[in-house]
Amino acid sequence: MNFEYLGASVFFVSFRAARKRHFVRAARGRLRAAAGVLALAIALTFADDASAHRRDEYLQAARVAILPDRVDVELDLTPGIALADGIIAAVDRDHSGSLSADEQDVYVRQVLSAVALRLDDTPIGLEVVSATFPQLDAFRGGEGTIMLRVRARLTHLADGAHHLWLHNTHDRPVSVYLANALVPESERIAIGAQRRDQAQSELTIDFAVRPASMRLPATWLLGGLGGVGLAFLLRRS
Repeated sequence: MNFEYLGASVFFVSFRAARKRHFVRAARGRLRAAAGVLALAIALTFADDASAHRRDEYLQAARVAILPDRVDVELDLTPGIALADGIIAAVDRDHSGSLSADEQDVYVRQVLSAVALRLDDTPIGLEVVSATFPQLDAFRGGEGTIMLRVRARLTHLADGAHHLWLHNTHDRPVSVYLANALVPESERIAIGAQRRDQAQSELTIDFAVRPASMRLPATWLLGGLGGVGLAFLLRRS
C-alpha cells in the first residue's frame, strides 16, 4: 500500500472540505447582512405606517417569525386619537384612570381570542411572552402602542414544505391590519410566498424546513494531517 499517496489523498479531501466550509461561512455571513438590511426595511415600513395611520383607525401590525421549534408573533396595536378614549375604557374596566395588571391581562386575552394561527391546517395555541401598555397620555396623543409578543411552540416540525395561516379579527369595524413574515433567524427555514386578503387581516406564509446541515467532523482534518505525517515517517525510514 502506498501510504504516502493515501496520506496525501486524505489531506487533499480534508483541505477541500475545510475550504468549502470557509466559503459557506462567508456566504452565510453575506446572507445574514442582507437579511439584516431587509429586516430594517420591514421595520421602517411598519414604523411609517404606524405614524401615518388615520385618527379614526386602530392599526394592528403583525410580524411573524418562524423557527424550527416555534412561531413568534409580534402584534402592535396603535389606536388613532379619535379611538383612544374608547380603547382606554375597554381596558380600564373599573374607570380608575389607570390600567392595572389584571385589566391589561384581560384585554390581552380578549385580543388573542380573535387571533387564530394554523400550521398546515392544524390549529396551534398561542401563549403570551410579554405585553407592554403605553402611558395614557401617549394613547390620547395617538402615539401609544400596545406591544404583544406571543408564541406557539412546535413539538415536531418535519423537513419539507409547510404553510402557516394567521387570522386577526380583533376590533374589525375600526381596524386596519398589516401582516408580514420576518426574515428567518434559522438557516433551516426558507420563506416562500406570502398571501394576504384585501384587508391584510389574514396572512398565509409558505415556507420550507431544510434538513439539519451535515458538517464535516474536525477529526477528518486531524486524520488527514496524521496521514501525511505517517507517510512522511515511512518515507524517511
